[in-house]
Amino acid sequence: MILGDLLDAAVRDQSGLLVGYVSDARLVLDGPPPAGHESSLAGARLHGLIITPRKAGSFLGYERTGVGAPWPLARWLRWRHRGTFLVHWTDVVAVPDPEDPDRVEHENLVVIRDDHQRHDPALRPTGGP
Repeated sequence: MILGDLLDAAVRDQSGLLVGYVSDARLVLDGPPPAGHESSLAGARLHGLIITPRKAGSFLGYERTGVGAPWPLARWLRWRHRGTFLVHWTDVVAVPDPEDPDRVEHENLVVIRDDHQRHDPALRPTGGP
């Protein structure tokens, strides 16, 4: 699957209730480097999906704490994305299969567990080098 296939996909819980739409994905770099690559970069893994209640597009980087300029844009984007949350990948039950012959074209549906946990989508700086 290509990660881009999930963007703007409708998200429903197992009961069929519309929860929102996928606006972004959260990756973490905590795995071993990919095989055959002698680099110092850790391997990436999908940590979760950012779900927004409305088709609101991207945060444009304003999900990072401490980013507030220009303030009118920051304030508007935060208002537009109110109610947005992070759901961990372990709470995702099903994703669209682009190879499914019975799939209706442009029908993207992500299903999450009914008892999913909603986490704060804000990105906070870490104490990097």
